[in-house]
Amino acid sequence: MKLIIHYDRPELFLDILRQRHPAADISVCTDYASLPAMLAAQRPDVLFTIRFAGTPEFPRAAILETPGLQWVSVGGSGTDHLAPWDPARITVTNAAGVAAEVMAQYVIGGILHFTLDLAGFARRQQAQEWSAGSVTSVEGRTLAILGLGKTGQAVAKLARAAGMRVVGIRAHPVPTEAVDLVAPMDRLYEILTVADFLAICLPLSAATRNLIDEAALAVLKPGAILVDVSRGGIVQQAALIEALQSGHLAAAVLDVFEIEPLPQGNPLWTMPNVIVTPHCSSVYQGWERRAAEMFCDNLDRWQRGEALENVVDPNRGY
Repeated sequence: MKLIIHYDRPELFLDILRQRHPAADISVCTDYASLPAMLAAQRPDVLFTIRFAGTPEFPRAAILETPGLQWVSVGGSGTDHLAPWDPARITVTNAAGVAAEVMAQYVIGGILHFTLDLAGFARRQQAQEWSAGSVTSVEGRTLAILGLGKTGQAVAKLARAAGMRVVGIRAHPVPTEAVDLVAPMDRLYEILTVADFLAICLPLSAATRNLIDEAALAVLKPGAILVDVSRGGIVQQAALIEALQSGHLAAAVLDVFEIEPLPQGNPLWTMPNVIVTPHCSSVYQGWERRAAEMFCDNLDRWQRGEALENVVDPNRGY
Protein backbone atom coordinates (compact mmCIF):
# COMPACT_ATOMS: atom_id res chain seq x y z
CA MET A 1 0.00 0.00 0.00
CA LYS A 2 1.34 3.41 -0.99
CA LEU A 3 0.46 6.25 1.37
CA ILE A 4 1.33 9.95 1.14
CA ILE A 5 1.19 12.15 4.23
CA HIS A 6 0.54 15.80 3.39
CA TYR A 7 1.17 18.19 6.29
CA ASP A 8 3.79 20.75 7.19
CA ARG A 9 4.58 19.14 10.57
CA PRO A 10 4.38 15.38 9.99
CA GLU A 11 6.89 14.71 12.76
CA LEU A 12 4.06 15.28 15.22
CA PHE A 13 2.43 11.95 14.34
CA LEU A 14 4.57 9.93 11.90
CA ASP A 15 5.63 7.62 14.71
CA ILE A 16 2.00 6.55 15.17
CA LEU A 17 1.58 5.69 11.49
CA ARG A 18 4.85 3.78 11.27
CA GLN A 19 4.17 1.87 14.45
CA ARG A 20 0.62 0.88 13.54
CA HIS A 21 1.24 0.26 9.82
CA PRO A 22 4.89 -0.76 9.45
CA ALA A 23 4.32 -2.40 6.05
CA ALA A 24 2.93 0.76 4.44
CA ASP A 25 5.08 2.56 1.86
CA ILE A 26 4.90 6.05 3.39
CA SER A 27 6.04 9.28 1.69
CA VAL A 28 5.78 12.78 3.10
CA CYS A 29 5.01 16.13 1.46
CA THR A 30 5.28 19.28 3.58
CA ASP A 31 4.06 21.98 1.18
CA TYR A 32 1.34 22.60 -1.39
CA ALA A 33 3.57 23.20 -4.41
CA SER A 34 5.34 19.81 -4.36
CA LEU A 35 2.30 17.62 -3.91
CA PRO A 36 1.12 17.43 -7.56
CA ALA A 37 4.48 16.09 -8.77
CA MET A 38 4.68 13.60 -5.93
CA LEU A 39 1.16 12.34 -6.64
CA ALA A 40 1.93 11.96 -10.34
CA ALA A 41 5.18 10.11 -9.68
CA GLN A 42 4.01 7.80 -6.90
CA ARG A 43 0.31 7.31 -7.61
CA PRO A 44 -0.57 6.45 -4.01
CA ASP A 45 -3.54 4.39 -2.94
CA VAL A 46 -4.28 6.67 0.01
CA LEU A 47 -3.62 10.32 0.86
CA PHE A 48 -3.79 11.64 4.43
CA THR A 49 -3.94 15.43 4.22
CA ILE A 50 -4.36 18.28 6.66
CA ARG A 51 -4.97 21.74 5.20
CA PHE A 52 -2.26 23.94 6.72
CA ALA A 53 -1.82 26.96 4.44
CA GLY A 54 -5.36 28.01 3.64
CA THR A 55 -7.59 27.07 0.73
CA PRO A 56 -6.67 29.26 -2.29
CA GLU A 57 -3.45 27.40 -3.18
CA PHE A 58 -4.55 23.97 -1.97
CA PRO A 59 -3.76 21.45 -4.79
CA ARG A 60 -7.31 20.14 -5.08
CA ALA A 61 -7.27 19.40 -8.82
CA ALA A 62 -4.03 17.43 -8.64
CA ILE A 63 -5.40 15.31 -5.82
CA LEU A 64 -8.70 14.50 -7.49
CA GLU A 65 -7.07 13.77 -10.85
CA THR A 66 -4.45 11.35 -9.51
CA PRO A 67 -4.84 7.95 -11.22
CA GLY A 68 -5.32 5.09 -8.78
CA LEU A 69 -5.94 7.27 -5.73
CA GLN A 70 -8.79 5.54 -3.93
CA TRP A 71 -9.16 7.38 -0.66
CA VAL A 72 -8.41 10.87 0.66
CA SER A 73 -8.48 11.09 4.45
CA VAL A 74 -8.78 14.68 5.67
CA GLY A 75 -7.27 15.21 9.10
CA GLY A 76 -9.77 17.91 10.03
CA SER A 77 -13.54 18.14 9.80
CA GLY A 78 -13.96 20.52 6.84
CA THR A 79 -13.81 19.16 3.30
CA ASP A 80 -15.07 22.19 1.36
CA HIS A 81 -11.52 22.73 0.01
CA LEU A 82 -11.86 19.42 -1.88
CA ALA A 83 -15.47 19.73 -3.06
CA PRO A 84 -16.87 18.75 -5.41
CA TRP A 85 -15.58 15.26 -6.10
CA ASP A 86 -17.03 12.13 -7.65
CA PRO A 87 -17.79 9.72 -4.77
CA ALA A 88 -18.01 6.85 -7.26
CA ARG A 89 -14.35 7.34 -8.13
CA ILE A 90 -12.79 8.51 -4.87
CA THR A 91 -13.74 8.24 -1.20
CA VAL A 92 -13.22 11.21 1.10
CA THR A 93 -13.35 10.88 4.87
CA ASN A 94 -12.79 13.46 7.57
CA ALA A 95 -11.83 13.54 11.24
CA ALA A 96 -15.18 14.77 12.51
CA GLY A 97 -15.15 14.82 16.29
CA VAL A 98 -11.39 15.18 16.65
CA ALA A 99 -11.89 18.56 18.33
CA ALA A 100 -15.56 18.45 19.30
CA GLU A 101 -15.03 18.83 23.04
CA VAL A 102 -12.62 21.75 22.86
CA MET A 103 -14.75 23.52 20.24
CA ALA A 104 -17.72 23.15 22.57
CA GLN A 105 -15.67 24.77 25.33
CA TYR A 106 -14.84 27.61 22.93
CA VAL A 107 -18.54 28.18 22.17
CA ILE A 108 -19.66 28.21 25.79
CA GLY A 109 -16.61 30.21 26.85
CA GLY A 110 -17.38 32.83 24.21
CA ILE A 111 -20.95 33.18 25.41
CA LEU A 112 -19.85 33.47 29.04
CA HIS A 113 -17.22 36.06 28.13
CA PHE A 114 -20.03 38.45 27.26
CA THR A 115 -22.74 37.41 29.73
CA LEU A 116 -20.25 37.74 32.60
CA ASP A 117 -18.85 41.01 31.14
CA LEU A 118 -15.31 39.77 31.57
CA ALA A 119 -13.93 42.39 29.19
CA GLY A 120 -15.62 45.15 31.17
CA PHE A 121 -14.19 43.90 34.44
CA ALA A 122 -10.74 43.63 32.84
CA ARG A 123 -10.91 47.26 31.69
CA ARG A 124 -11.89 48.42 35.19
CA GLN A 125 -9.12 46.33 36.71
CA GLN A 126 -6.53 47.98 34.46
CA ALA A 127 -7.88 51.37 35.55
CA GLN A 128 -7.84 50.21 39.22
CA GLU A 129 -11.49 51.19 39.35
CA TRP A 130 -13.69 49.58 42.01
CA SER A 131 -17.28 50.15 40.93
CA ALA A 132 -20.58 48.33 41.08
CA GLY A 133 -20.81 45.42 38.69
CA SER A 134 -23.17 42.62 37.76
CA VAL A 135 -23.22 39.45 35.71
CA THR A 136 -25.95 37.74 33.68
CA SER A 137 -26.86 34.10 34.13
CA VAL A 138 -27.33 31.82 31.12
CA GLU A 139 -29.59 29.49 33.09
CA GLY A 140 -33.01 29.19 31.49
CA ARG A 141 -31.96 31.01 28.33
CA THR A 142 -32.10 29.42 24.89
CA LEU A 143 -29.13 28.33 22.79
CA ALA A 144 -29.83 27.51 19.14
CA ILE A 145 -27.28 25.23 17.49
CA LEU A 146 -27.13 25.05 13.70
CA GLY A 147 -25.62 21.68 12.90
CA LEU A 148 -25.94 18.82 15.37
CA GLY A 149 -22.98 16.75 14.29
CA LYS A 150 -20.31 15.79 16.78
CA THR A 151 -19.35 19.37 17.57
CA GLY A 152 -22.94 20.56 17.88
CA GLN A 153 -23.77 17.65 20.16
CA ALA A 154 -20.77 18.44 22.37
CA VAL A 155 -21.93 22.07 22.57
CA ALA A 156 -25.43 20.92 23.55
CA LYS A 157 -24.13 18.82 26.44
CA LEU A 158 -22.16 21.72 27.94
CA ALA A 159 -25.06 24.10 27.43
CA ARG A 160 -27.45 21.71 29.15
CA ALA A 161 -25.01 21.40 32.07
CA ALA A 162 -25.08 25.20 32.39
CA GLY A 163 -28.87 25.13 32.59
CA MET A 164 -29.67 26.38 29.10
CA ARG A 165 -32.57 25.29 26.96
CA VAL A 166 -31.16 23.87 23.73
CA VAL A 167 -32.79 23.84 20.31
CA GLY A 168 -31.12 22.78 17.11
CA ILE A 169 -31.22 22.38 13.35
CA ARG A 170 -30.29 19.04 11.81
CA ALA A 171 -30.61 17.98 8.17
CA HIS A 172 -32.26 14.71 9.23
CA PRO A 173 -33.94 15.47 12.57
CA VAL A 174 -33.73 12.72 15.16
CA PRO A 175 -33.91 12.90 18.95
CA THR A 176 -30.51 14.14 20.12
CA GLU A 177 -29.04 13.98 23.61
CA ALA A 178 -29.20 17.29 25.53
CA VAL A 179 -31.31 18.96 22.82
CA ASP A 180 -34.87 19.90 23.75
CA LEU A 181 -36.08 20.45 20.18
CA VAL A 182 -34.55 19.21 16.92
CA ALA A 183 -35.90 20.78 13.74
CA PRO A 184 -35.18 20.50 10.00
CA MET A 185 -33.58 23.29 8.01
CA ASP A 186 -36.92 24.56 6.72
CA ARG A 187 -37.74 25.63 10.28
CA LEU A 188 -34.59 27.75 10.57
CA TYR A 189 -36.32 31.08 11.15
CA GLU A 190 -38.59 29.57 13.78
CA ILE A 191 -35.51 28.36 15.66
CA LEU A 192 -33.68 31.67 15.28
CA THR A 193 -36.66 33.57 16.67
CA VAL A 194 -36.31 31.97 20.12
CA ALA A 195 -32.52 32.12 20.35
CA ASP A 196 -30.74 34.14 23.01
CA PHE A 197 -27.49 32.59 21.75
CA LEU A 198 -26.67 31.12 18.35
CA ALA A 199 -23.88 28.61 17.73
CA ILE A 200 -23.06 27.82 14.10
CA CYS A 201 -21.51 24.37 13.65
CA LEU A 202 -22.48 23.60 10.05
CA PRO A 203 -20.27 22.46 7.19
CA LEU A 204 -19.89 24.83 4.26
CA SER A 205 -21.84 23.63 1.22
CA ALA A 206 -23.99 25.06 -1.54
CA ALA A 207 -26.97 24.74 0.81
CA THR A 208 -25.34 26.57 3.73
CA ARG A 209 -23.35 29.30 1.95
CA ASN A 210 -24.73 32.71 3.04
CA LEU A 211 -27.37 30.90 5.10
CA ILE A 212 -27.14 33.47 7.88
CA ASP A 213 -27.85 36.59 5.88
CA GLU A 214 -29.52 39.91 6.69
CA ALA A 215 -32.98 38.33 6.86
CA ALA A 216 -31.86 35.52 9.15
CA LEU A 217 -30.03 37.88 11.49
CA ALA A 218 -33.09 40.12 11.63
CA VAL A 219 -35.26 37.39 13.13
CA LEU A 220 -32.84 36.69 15.97
CA LYS A 221 -33.87 38.09 19.33
CA PRO A 222 -32.57 41.62 19.89
CA GLY A 223 -29.47 41.34 22.03
CA ALA A 224 -28.56 37.81 20.89
CA ILE A 225 -24.96 36.59 20.93
CA LEU A 226 -23.61 34.71 17.90
CA VAL A 227 -20.71 32.24 17.97
CA ASP A 228 -19.34 30.89 14.68
CA VAL A 229 -17.03 27.85 14.63
CA SER A 230 -18.12 26.57 11.22
CA ARG A 231 -16.57 27.85 7.99
CA GLY A 232 -16.27 31.32 6.54
CA GLY A 233 -19.10 31.92 4.10
CA ILE A 234 -22.02 30.59 6.10
CA VAL A 235 -22.50 33.92 7.86
CA GLN A 236 -22.80 36.86 5.47
CA GLN A 237 -20.13 39.11 6.93
CA ALA A 238 -21.46 42.48 5.77
CA ALA A 239 -24.87 41.71 7.26
CA LEU A 240 -23.26 40.57 10.50
CA ILE A 241 -21.26 43.79 10.82
CA GLU A 242 -24.41 45.83 10.27
CA ALA A 243 -26.33 43.84 12.91
CA LEU A 244 -23.50 44.36 15.41
CA GLN A 245 -23.13 48.05 14.67
CA SER A 246 -26.88 48.65 14.98
CA GLY A 247 -27.02 46.88 18.34
CA HIS A 248 -29.48 44.24 17.13
CA LEU A 249 -26.82 41.67 17.98
CA ALA A 250 -25.20 42.21 21.35
CA ALA A 251 -21.98 40.44 20.45
CA ALA A 252 -20.25 37.90 18.24
CA VAL A 253 -17.43 35.43 18.81
CA LEU A 254 -15.88 34.60 15.44
CA ASP A 255 -13.33 31.92 14.61
CA VAL A 256 -14.00 31.84 10.85
CA PHE A 257 -14.30 34.50 8.17
CA GLU A 258 -15.15 34.94 4.50
CA ILE A 259 -11.50 35.85 3.82
CA GLU A 260 -8.77 34.33 5.97
CA PRO A 261 -6.60 35.82 7.32
CA LEU A 262 -9.12 38.55 8.17
CA PRO A 263 -7.84 41.60 6.26
CA GLN A 264 -6.40 44.51 8.21
CA GLY A 265 -8.88 47.35 8.37
CA ASN A 266 -11.91 45.08 8.55
CA PRO A 267 -14.33 46.60 11.13
CA LEU A 268 -14.54 43.33 13.04
CA TRP A 269 -10.98 43.80 14.32
CA THR A 270 -11.83 46.84 16.44
CA MET A 271 -15.46 46.33 17.43
CA PRO A 272 -15.72 46.12 21.24
CA ASN A 273 -18.55 43.58 21.05
CA VAL A 274 -16.60 41.13 18.87
CA ILE A 275 -13.96 38.52 19.64
CA VAL A 276 -11.80 37.56 16.66
CA THR A 277 -9.74 34.36 16.76
CA PRO A 278 -7.63 32.98 13.87
CA HIS A 279 -9.57 29.82 12.96
CA CYS A 280 -8.15 28.02 15.97
CA SER A 281 -11.13 26.74 17.97
CA SER A 282 -10.18 23.19 16.96
CA VAL A 283 -6.45 23.61 17.58
CA TYR A 284 -5.22 22.13 20.83
CA GLN A 285 -2.08 20.36 21.91
CA GLY A 286 -2.12 16.83 20.52
CA TRP A 287 -5.01 17.19 18.07
CA GLU A 288 -2.87 16.02 15.16
CA ARG A 289 -1.97 12.82 17.00
CA ARG A 290 -5.63 12.16 17.74
CA ALA A 291 -6.46 12.72 14.05
CA ALA A 292 -3.68 10.31 13.08
CA GLU A 293 -5.06 7.67 15.44
CA MET A 294 -8.50 8.08 13.87
CA PHE A 295 -6.93 7.71 10.43
CA CYS A 296 -5.10 4.55 11.50
CA ASP A 297 -8.34 3.08 12.84
CA ASN A 298 -9.93 3.74 9.44
CA LEU A 299 -6.88 2.37 7.66
CA ASP A 300 -7.35 -0.87 9.60
CA ARG A 301 -10.93 -1.02 8.33
CA TRP A 302 -9.84 -0.25 4.77
CA GLN A 303 -7.29 -3.06 4.75
CA ARG A 304 -9.88 -5.47 6.12
CA GLY A 305 -12.34 -4.44 3.40
CA GLU A 306 -14.76 -2.93 5.92
CA ALA A 307 -16.80 0.23 5.59
CA LEU A 308 -14.92 3.40 6.50
CA GLU A 309 -16.13 5.77 9.20
CA ASN A 310 -16.74 9.49 8.59
CA VAL A 311 -17.27 9.12 4.83
CA VAL A 312 -18.25 12.55 3.49
CA ASP A 313 -21.02 13.17 0.96
CA PRO A 314 -19.72 15.98 -1.30
CA ASN A 315 -23.20 17.44 -1.71
CA ARG A 316 -23.94 17.61 2.00
CA GLY A 317 -20.41 18.44 3.17
CA TYR A 318 -20.46 15.82 5.94
